[in-house]
Formats: sequence, structure tokens, C-alpha cells
Amino acid sequence: MNLKNKTKITTIALISILAMSAVLFTLPITIAQDEPGTWQTYPFLGAIPNPVGKGQTVLFHVGIFQQLLSAQMGWEDISIIIEKPDGTTDTIDGIRTDSTGGTGKTYTPDQVGIYLCKTHFPAQEITATKRAPGGARGAPPLPIGTVMLESESAVLELEVLEDPITYYPDNPLPSEYWTRPIDAQLRSWQRIAGNWLAASNEFPSAVPGNEEAPETAHILWTKELTQGGLAGATDTRVPYWAFSHGDAYEGKWQDRLIINGILIYDHRSNDEPYYYTAVDVRTGEELWKKVIEEGSIAFGQNMVWEGYNHHAVYPYFWVTSGSTWYSYDPYTGEMEFTVENVPSGTTLTDENGWLYRVGLNFTSGEGYIWSLTDLVEPFGEDSPAPGSWLPAGSFYGRRHATYDAAAVNETTQIPLEATTRAYLSEFTFAADHCPGGSGVIRGMALGDKIFGLQYSSSEIKTWAISLEEGHEGTLLYSETWTAPAEWVNGNFEIEFNALSLEDSAAVIWTKDTLEYYCFSTDTGKLVWGPAEPEYYMNYYGWTEFLERPPFIWDGKLYSTGAGGHIYCYDITNGDVIWDYIADDPYQEYLFANEWWQFFLFIADGKLYSAHLEHSAIEPMPRGAPFLCLDAQNGDLIWRADGLFRSTRWGGRGIIGDSVMVSFDTYDNRIYGVGKGASAITVECPQDATTDSGVTLKGTVMDVSPGCLSDTNIQIRFPKGVPAVADACMSEWMLYVWKQFARPMDITGVPVKLEAVTPGGTLEYIGTTTSDAYGNYGFGWYPDQVGLYMIIATFEGSGAYYGATETTYLEVSEPMIVDCPDPCPDMPDDIGERLDTQTMYILILIVLVIIAIIIAIYCLMKCRK
Repeated sequence: MNLKNKTKITTIALISILAMSAVLFTLPITIAQDEPGTWQTYPFLGAIPNPVGKGQTVLFHVGIFQQLLSAQMGWEDISIIIEKPDGTTDTIDGIRTDSTGGTGKTYTPDQVGIYLCKTHFPAQEITATKRAPGGARGAPPLPIGTVMLESESAVLELEVLEDPITYYPDNPLPSEYWTRPIDAQLRSWQRIAGNWLAASNEFPSAVPGNEEAPETAHILWTKELTQGGLAGATDTRVPYWAFSHGDAYEGKWQDRLIINGILIYDHRSNDEPYYYTAVDVRTGEELWKKVIEEGSIAFGQNMVWEGYNHHAVYPYFWVTSGSTWYSYDPYTGEMEFTVENVPSGTTLTDENGWLYRVGLNFTSGEGYIWSLTDLVEPFGEDSPAPGSWLPAGSFYGRRHATYDAAAVNETTQIPLEATTRAYLSEFTFAADHCPGGSGVIRGMALGDKIFGLQYSSSEIKTWAISLEEGHEGTLLYSETWTAPAEWVNGNFEIEFNALSLEDSAAVIWTKDTLEYYCFSTDTGKLVWGPAEPEYYMNYYGWTEFLERPPFIWDGKLYSTGAGGHIYCYDITNGDVIWDYIADDPYQEYLFANEWWQFFLFIADGKLYSAHLEHSAIEPMPRGAPFLCLDAQNGDLIWRADGLFRSTRWGGRGIIGDSVMVSFDTYDNRIYGVGKGASAITVECPQDATTDSGVTLKGTVMDVSPGCLSDTNIQIRFPKGVPAVADACMSEWMLYVWKQFARPMDITGVPVKLEAVTPGGTLEYIGTTTSDAYGNYGFGWYPDQVGLYMIIATFEGSGAYYGATETTYLEVSEPMIVDCPDPCPDMPDDIGERLDTQTMYILILIVLVIIAIIIAIYCLMKCRK
């Protein structure tokens, strides 16, 4: 079986060389021959880079200036002879070119100096499978039997330096809020641009490519899914009830995925018609909305295409209806192509995102691996079509085409070549050694194995069938483990719980004793068990119905359930590494002292877990926690009580582009959660002097997409939403987005103030913290005359990217008043001034006394 490595090229540099060679080859100008003869050849050799540092890799461009007629053809047994600076020789031999006449080979020099390199082309004949044109464009091909003469290229000098040369510098991860599209040159950003390609609920898993997964409960945007929240005053006896959120059995937001920054989701329970909306996950902007008639979304796909004409990723989301699959463009919502009669089996993908179906017939003992990509591409021996992905464009006329996986010749009823070609492997297997058949298959992986586990209260049976290329169908083992007597005597309920082929672990759960047992997927034998029993309330809920969410990641088994106790086990021995209790401080939850928990996913080493119920009692318990824990040690990173209450029957939280999207049953809205954008301002007086202080002031605001576009937010916060500290974020988000009471103990964010002085040096002024209203202020005394540039910086946090702003301050000398010494009409010293003041006071006192005496005299005279 060839799992589609037919045209894979392993280095980008090599791809560039091949593209160049297709354009730059030179056609020999000669007259075509009718009979076989000889043909002069002209080898070449190039090296990229040249010069190069010792220990760095060089790509040799090697071949002859003679193309071939078909993409599958090439010149053979070419060699590169390399004389090293010390006189010894290295040889790279067995080289086969592509149809351009050239190819690439890597080499790593280990000495400093000049390497002398040349190409050797051995004589070889033109054959039916190795044809070449006989001259200029349009000339007939060289006759079969023509001898291509032996030749050598000119000597190439490769200079090797002691120090390494500099490669193109990588771009850092963003320090500001980012959006799609991501420029293709920002290669390292793939670490933060992950996808969620499973549309329906599955067991939790680790999600790569989300290295900026939310470190706080910071909300970027929200979308109303349907009417939700408190119904309000009613004429009934239940004034505190909420609108329906779908639990139980009528779950909302069931189908949803994130592909290349686009969130696609349905609106109601999984019934026709299927009404879908696409939203930019980074901005919350609606991209399209439509009814999809063909069925419900099954999964997303990013397909890597590597052909000699084109190299690209093609994204699709797939809608399935029975054996008919429809591919859609996530960006437009338009259908691209259709595949009919897809064979039954389990859908798998490889590292290129190609789709396969693995089918097993346990009655006949026959199996197959079927490739959708090989059905679509016409990979004929001499066909040029594999150079391009046919459904992508109009050049080959196959866009919007329908491909039939069961197509036959109408006359002979023999399957067409494309039909048979899609079956990459057809094999037999020992079905009689696989007890339980397809019903107990717990997992499989291309190139690895199919693992089965059948359980009962008396025994555990394990088996595995190889999917390794060339060994498909080989029975790897079939084991039986006899259960302890207490399993039978106690009428134990047994569940299969979790599988990881990477960790070679399959775990079962005894519900009655709340214990785990682990079996090896490499041998089928018991590794450990029983583990330490869990809290009794974790008994409730069935794993197969996605009510208990155990899963394995990075050598650890994670477990929780209705009891609200979270456990992390060492998968190698069953020891508990850490545990966490989702406590209920207000006794809102009526069934336990802790909140029922369900894992969502692990991203960036963080474990996300939410509360849900099978069917909540109204009024719903308040303050349901959403948790983010360190997956390695169980430390609490953040907790938001009452912010995101999840759902048992609807869609649970997912992540893509480092943004978590979650449906909240408290208000029937979906929330985008992640690191947001901030904006800072800074103001100062127009001028100042060196002997007077100034106040630097400004604001730090949250300018994430929802803060700028949500009408309700703009009405409540006309001056903007203040940015606050990570530690306050959960309570702050309840206030901002859910209209809870404003918290009284909110802290803002740190603001660093700097200045570029008139002399051109950078001076640190100080650091302050904004308040709960987004404002900050700082007193400062500039000591230089001239123009200052003031720089205010919020360096960012777990909730926000940072922001910087500048303003300018002109500082002058203080004003000085000039006057003579001594000033006229002024005493010479302080003593004289005091004497003068005393004299004036005495005169006033005498005058007052005289006035009093006169008044008394007049009064007495009047009485006489």
C-alpha cells in the first residue's frame, strides 16, 4: 500500500529547484534521428547556498540539460563526485532525476575550505519508459535504443566557511491582536492557528496549534444563538425559570467546527433543515449564512496537495448523507464536488489530511483501505493530471464534478480504473481471533493497527490487526484476561473508557468500585489495576454516551464526572499525580457538594473543563464553574463561576486560532474567549517648567471586537470598556457581558511611563496602575529644557495584547522677576518693615480710643 507519498518532496528548496529547472532547461538544437544512434549530453551542477557554513546543509541541483517526455520518467544512476579540502572524496550516487532532467540532493560538508564537485552522467539508452525529445520544441522523440553518451559537468567550487551563514530570520509570534489571513511568510504562527475539524461531540482530546489558548475568561465577542436567559415576570408559579437550552435530548449548537479561523455552526437541534452560520473566530464577523439541503456537517478537512504543477492546502467541510459525501468551501459556503457510493468503514486521515475509509468484514475475514483522494485524482501512468488537484479549478474541467466510488464500465460492468485504484490495500485477516468483531473496535491508526477490546464481568479480551504498510491484516495478538472473582460475584458493570495508541494504553472502568484498569495496546496484556477508587458520585453517567469524559494525553489519564472531583493518573502505573475539586461554595447544586464536570480539551498544556447536566432542574443552579487547570500539575489557572455553563445534549466548547468558543446555557449565547486587544492614551500639559511638576494621565481600554461592535456594550460603556487585571477578569466579564453588579474590588493594568529627553536619551519615569474606570495618572518633574516625547506602554497580560502611545511635552526655564537692589520705596531690611508696621498699628489704636471716648461723652451729655 502506498498511503500517498507518490509525489512528496521533502524540502521547500528542492521544490524551488524543480520549478526552476522546468523553465530553464536548454533544448539541444539538432535534427531528430529516425534510427537509434548516440546523443551528446550536457550535465550541470549547482549548489544552494554557496558559500555555506561548516555543518550546514547544501542542496545540489544535479542533472543534464535534456528533459523527458512524461512526468514519471527520469535519468538514472547519476552521481556527484565531491573532492573535500583534505583530498578525500565523497560520492552521492544512485541519483534519479525527474522529467525536467534535474533533481536535488542534500549534502552536509564537515570541513572548512573549497570543495571541488562535479556531476557524472553514465551512458544509458532511450527505452519505452525513458523517452526524450529529439531537438527543439515540436521535434519527434529520440528513437528507442538511442544511447545518451557518458559525460561530466564542469567543476563546481563549493566554499565552506568556519562560521554558519545566516538564514531568513523567523518572525516572532504576534505581540498585538491578530486576524486572518496570516501572511504565508509568518511560518511560526502555525503554532497559534489550530483547527477543530470534528463537527459533532467526541471524547476530549489535545488540540495542537493553539499555543495562545485562553489564560483568562476574557470575552472577545458573543453571538445570540436563540432566545435565552431568564423568561422574566410570568403569570405562572415559576418566575425564575429560563428559556429552553435543549437539555435533555434537544441540544442546541450540535454541529460546529473551526477551520482556518472560520467557525461554522448550526442553530438548533440536529433536525432538517440544516441552517448554518459562518463567523470569523477572531473578529466575530458573520461571513455567510445558509441552509444546507444535503445533510449535516460531518467534519472539516485541510488537504495538503503536492503535485509537480502545484503545491497547496485545500480546505473543505464535508456534509454526508448515507454513502454520498458533499464537499464545501468554508470561506464561501459553496459546494465544490461530490463523491457517491463511499464505502462503509471508519474514516481516518493521514498527516496530509487525506481521507481514508478502513473497512472490515468479520464474516468473510476481508478488509480494505480506501482513499478518497486516489478516487478523485486520475493518476494514470502517462497522465499529467496529478500535477494539479482537479476539483480546485476549471483548467481540467472537474470543479463541481461528481465522482462515483463504485463506477463501472457500462458495457462490461467491470469497475473503472479509478474505482479500483482507490482501494490502496485489500487484505484478509483472522476474524475468528477477533472476538466481538466491529462492535468492539476501540481505535485505529493508518500505518499502525486496529485495536479491539471486548469486556464482560468475567474476562477481558483484546486483539489487534496490523495496518502497517505491507503487513495489513496480520494478527498482532489475541489475548484473554480472566477477571477477579469479585467482578462476577458482585455483578460488576464494566465500561471501556479511554484509548491512546501513542501511549499504548487502553483503560476500562469498573463502575461499582470506581476503579480503572489499563491494558497495553502493544501486547494486549494488563499493565496495571485496580487504581485508587474515585469519589462515589463519579459513578453516575455513562462514558459511551459522553456523560463521563476520561481521556489520555502525554502519559496521563484524566478522569472526572458527576462528582466534580478531577483526577490525573500516571498512565504507566495508575498512580494519582494530582486531583482537583470543583467545590460549590453556596450550595446551589442540589445533587452534591461539588459541581459535575466534563472535560472539553487540552490546549497549550491547559485543561479546560465545564459544568453540565443531563437535564437541569429549573431554576438552574447559579454559579456553575468553568475551569482552566494546568494539565501537568493541576494548578488552577482561572475559574469563572456562572459565566459559561455547558450542555450535555448540545455542542460543547471547542477551540481554533487560540480562541475558545463555547455555548452558554444560562443565556443561549455563544462566546468567543481569548486574548483581546487593548488601547492606551496619554496626555500631559502643553508646557511646563523645570521647577514645576506635571501630571501624566490617560486611559487603558479593552478594544476587542465585541467591545467595538456590540450595541449593548456601547450603550453601557459610552467611553469604552476598561481593561482590568487578569485576577479580576472572571468577575469583570460577568459585569460587562452578563450585566451582573459591578465588582467593587477591580484592579486595572500596569502602565509604564518613559520619556525621550531633549538630549535623545530614554528615561524611565515610573509605573502606575489604571483604576476600575480605565484611567491612570502619574506625577513627574522633568529636569531638562526642551521637547520631551512621553511614551505610555501597557505591556499586555494573559487577557490582552499590549499597546503603546506617545505625546509631547515642551519644558522651559522657570520665569525670573528682575528688580533693583534695593527696590525703591521699600525698607532695606526686615526690621525696618516691622517698625513701620508697628507704627501704623499704634496710630490706628489711638484713633480708635479717641473715637470711643467721644462716643461716651456724647452719650452721657444726652442723658442730662
